[in-house]
Amino acid sequence: MKLIDKIICLAALLLIVPSAWAEAERPPLHHVPSASCGECHNEIFRQWHDSMHANSSAVKDPIHGAVYRMEAGDPSQEGVVHKATGSYPVCLQCHAPNAARDKTTKLDANPAYAEGVNCVACHTMKSFKGIQGDDGKMRLGAAAYDYSSDHLQGPEGVVNGTKPVAAPGGGAEPKANSFPHQANAMLFKGSGVCLGCHQMMANPQKVPVCTIGDLLAGNSGPAPTCQSCHMPVVNGSTSHDMSGGHDASKVRKSVAMELVAKAEGTQIKAVVSLRNTLLHTMPSGAAFRNMVVKVTALDDKGQLIWSNFKDNPGQEDPQSLLMLKLVNDEGKPVMPPQATKIAGDSRLQPNEKRDLTYLIPAAGVKQVRAELFYHLMTKPMVEKIGDKLPAELKQPALVGRSDAML
Repeated sequence: MKLIDKIICLAALLLIVPSAWAEAERPPLHHVPSASCGECHNEIFRQWHDSMHANSSAVKDPIHGAVYRMEAGDPSQEGVVHKATGSYPVCLQCHAPNAARDKTTKLDANPAYAEGVNCVACHTMKSFKGIQGDDGKMRLGAAAYDYSSDHLQGPEGVVNGTKPVAAPGGGAEPKANSFPHQANAMLFKGSGVCLGCHQMMANPQKVPVCTIGDLLAGNSGPAPTCQSCHMPVVNGSTSHDMSGGHDASKVRKSVAMELVAKAEGTQIKAVVSLRNTLLHTMPSGAAFRNMVVKVTALDDKGQLIWSNFKDNPGQEDPQSLLMLKLVNDEGKPVMPPQATKIAGDSRLQPNEKRDLTYLIPAAGVKQVRAELFYHLMTKPMVEKIGDKLPAELKQPALVGRSDAML
């Protein structure tokens, strides 16, 4: 071989070998932490970082973490099983899907596990299989999808040969050794990308304990996607804050409330009108979320004269409490994992309008006020695990108010 040929061959090897090393050193796609994605998609990473998806695992979400420890065990330990079934904890399929794909329960073993629903948890999804398996069993979260092992998936990802090009709004040009991005609009521009986790979840007794998208999934006509509300386009880029029930400003938009009050003899007839503006129930999601309508009558100095309940709306004014009511065989309210049946469902159904009517003694009343409060948990649940929760999670959020002067 001539000297020039040897030089050309050596140069070619110098170009190929580092590339091969880089390929060999790459972690599996579902082990890539979101900070790696943030090097290029910086604004999207910032939005995600402050979202509940970024804090969905048992090591980050105080509510889920407390329930997980009661129902399964320590999220930093390997080999943890669901205490009631003795099987791999199904909640990890949604709350820590990257860990679920590896069938591990040690969530601090990899940043991509602890991050919960991180970038690659969604952007490796290739197709949605549905949550109902052929064997009649539910396949939830990570189990509801087929995954890509070599291409990141997205609504507008593009590939130029093997070099990835950033999607619109993505930020800086990707690095040369990034995983290629592949367009998958049919999945990512439809609700299927969300329904694996957000359609319906049942406890070991087959009682639905988390429902959001079951109504959307059964809608045979045109309907907005989950993303149209929870991932709106802002300044030309899809928002990744994915706000929902933990965001009071989002909840405030979900229910329209109006109060009409007028004197009728010795009484005041007050009608509180509620309208659900959503395509799913309100409240939705975990069964322990609830909304309460508080009605008060005030004198000319703003002092309380009358209220629809004092301590327990469920007992004193059942119509004021909006929630899915789960109980055990004795009919006693229990935590969702222990529920054996649904005792009632007073949630607002999609697009439902409901009137609550109150007859109030008129003496001294100058003003009637209706307030709508949103609770992330029931009062018994707060009492049971409250010492493990930040104060802000235990307090109700005021998400609606309407006043009528007399």
